[in-house]
Amino acid sequence: MENLFKLKENGTTVRTEVLAGLTTFVTMAYIIALNPNLLTNFDAGSPLWNGVFLATCTASAIGTIAMAFLANKPFAMAPGMGLNSFFAVVVGNIAAMTGMSYVESFQSALVIILIEGIVFIVLSILNIREKIVDAIPLGVRYGIAPSIGLMLLNVGLGSNVGVYSETGGPFYVMRDFFGALNPSVAQANMGSGYTTMVLTAVTMFIGVFTMVVLGKKGVKVAMLVGMLVASIIYWAGSAFILGVNPFASLATASFVPPFADMMETTFFKFNFAGLAQVGWFTVTTLIITFCMIDMFDTIGTLVGTASRAGMVDKKGNMPQMREALLSDAIGTVAGACTGTSTVTTFIESASGVEAGGRTGLTALTTGILFLACMFIAPVAAVIPGAATSSALIYVGVLMLQGLKNVDFGDMDQMLPVAIMMIGMPISGSIGHALGLGLISYTVVKVFSGKAKDVSALTYVISALFLVKFFVVA
Repeated sequence: MENLFKLKENGTTVRTEVLAGLTTFVTMAYIIALNPNLLTNFDAGSPLWNGVFLATCTASAIGTIAMAFLANKPFAMAPGMGLNSFFAVVVGNIAAMTGMSYVESFQSALVIILIEGIVFIVLSILNIREKIVDAIPLGVRYGIAPSIGLMLLNVGLGSNVGVYSETGGPFYVMRDFFGALNPSVAQANMGSGYTTMVLTAVTMFIGVFTMVVLGKKGVKVAMLVGMLVASIIYWAGSAFILGVNPFASLATASFVPPFADMMETTFFKFNFAGLAQVGWFTVTTLIITFCMIDMFDTIGTLVGTASRAGMVDKKGNMPQMREALLSDAIGTVAGACTGTSTVTTFIESASGVEAGGRTGLTALTTGILFLACMFIAPVAAVIPGAATSSALIYVGVLMLQGLKNVDFGDMDQMLPVAIMMIGMPISGSIGHALGLGLISYTVVKVFSGKAKDVSALTYVISALFLVKFFVVA
């Protein structure tokens, strides 16, 4: 392990790395069920759902393990949120345009993901993606980590846990509970879901407070312990307050992976003929769109998380960036071949970094757990969303510490950072917010008479984002 991952050189141990990998996995395990739900319109139990479920586990493992051995970095991968929703919309549009079934349209859209992954492999080998990273101004880089922090806070407090009841839903902690005029209004609005919401909110903050207190005492497994405490409280509350068995799903759960469904629906099921019916101009536009979103989501996540972990030099550059980007591209190709949307580096990797993860052993642990989840998915499913929200909130707060590096007296830095910080949580896209930040930086520099301070590649990237945002294909 020492020779492979250079643990001593990175100031870590096997125990710390394994626990960090477990922390990352628990924080992002929600994607295992959510991704097939989004890609199949919640058609749980269907052959396509089963195929996407296995593809999610397999592609996440392949990309994450590639990160471990190629880049020796503690970052995990999975089908990207936002990108999977966009993929589902594309599949639906293909079905409407061509008259093909949803499964056939899904297999056609997988070709787009395959092409995207191959393009990224070529760009990574040629160092082009790394040069794009280098083109991001240092001041803008300083703002990426805290912007991601606000995004994590928004997810943890906002959309990570939805409560349903006879009055509708989903209801969310910040919007519908703390955002209500008073408890009576919240209770009337949520009906029977109000008690569940109270349990969720209490559990979430107990988990956060546990992590903060343990973290201040230097406990490296603070996050994992916090999630465990939150989970136990939620399970106990479900049993004794809600009268619900939190482990009921395990009684009827199947632990046999549906490999036959995967082979039938998604495994190397590329429908080239079906995609040709869409028209190559539209296909090209879709490929470019997927590429831009994925590229800058990945760059933003890598730069932001690496900055928080102290893995960057004085210029804000991360060693082995090319290998990390190549791993991301390999994950995307693996996703296309097995049957899921674009695989990208997950911001939840920050939870493992905060737990002490510094090398590829963290990623390897997470990757192995993804493979194991093909057999133990029902067990992962009993982890309450309130517990993972605790981790997201805690990590989000910690990543805000990166603001100390931003020069608030320099409007060239302050404006892009401010826009990114509000843009990421509202848009839900790291890439889009980074694009807005780069456009803002470029415009301010040009009209301040400092056009020469902007690199040629930054001009190109800013122009591409302007086209993406404002030119309708």
